[in-house]
Amino acid sequence: MRTKTLLATVSALVWLPQLAFAEIRTEVIEYREGDTVLQGLQSYDDAVQGKRPGVLIVHDWMGVTDHTKGVAEEIARLGYVAFAADIYGKGVRPADMQAAAAEAGKFKADRPLLRKRATAGLAELQKNPLAENGKIAAIGFCFGGTTVLELARSGAAIEGVVSFHGGLDSPTPADGKNIKAKVLVLHGADDPFVKAEDITAFQSELRQGGADWQMFYYGDAVHSFTQKQSGTDKSKGAAYNEPAARRSWQAMKGFFAEIFGQKPASGAF
Repeated sequence: MRTKTLLATVSALVWLPQLAFAEIRTEVIEYREGDTVLQGLQSYDDAVQGKRPGVLIVHDWMGVTDHTKGVAEEIARLGYVAFAADIYGKGVRPADMQAAAAEAGKFKADRPLLRKRATAGLAELQKNPLAENGKIAAIGFCFGGTTVLELARSGAAIEGVVSFHGGLDSPTPADGKNIKAKVLVLHGADDPFVKAEDITAFQSELRQGGADWQMFYYGDAVHSFTQKQSGTDKSKGAAYNEPAARRSWQAMKGFFAEIFGQKPASGAF
């Protein structure tokens, strides 16, 4: 009995240094879409051994920011490998909302280009040696939510997409028939920037396309409800809402558990 106890103690002591040095690692990754150089972020937990599901993250209209980095690291803490795509291009980081609106507008007006940039980010994640083949999802916030839905409409062979307070309109609604991924839309019930007719058209697109989809509404929530930097003044149309942020993150985790065939991940955003 004493021998077994001694062996257990020695094993624990051998393992402790590994735990002490385990951490979330985030790296800047340069890649390309055509001739355009893009600069994304990769995050993973180095305590997790072997391959794991991969999650593509698409930024809001401000580009790859500290918020994007924070999301990538939270995804990594859930046990996934995260890749935050860069839709705008290396060094293109809007300084204010006016510049962000102009930059995002270029891609919303050119959905084929938006899909190409999203697909380039997906390809970068898929070739990551930590990413498990056949277990890839994509999430996006605001502009990024629009982007991951366009990725789904492109026919991307991934398991699921999650849109947090994203735009739902589509210039080519017939592309709903191309959707292979399961779709989860997390929407502020009082979002003034998403028209009622766009919601109706979006749901009709998914129904007619035979997509597997869910849409959650969060009461008293407007646009950008997951983002603290938006403040709390709902009258502006975009504001942080703690219950909606927390509940939507939990919904995402449950969705991942389903599409990846896992138990729901622990941890909170």
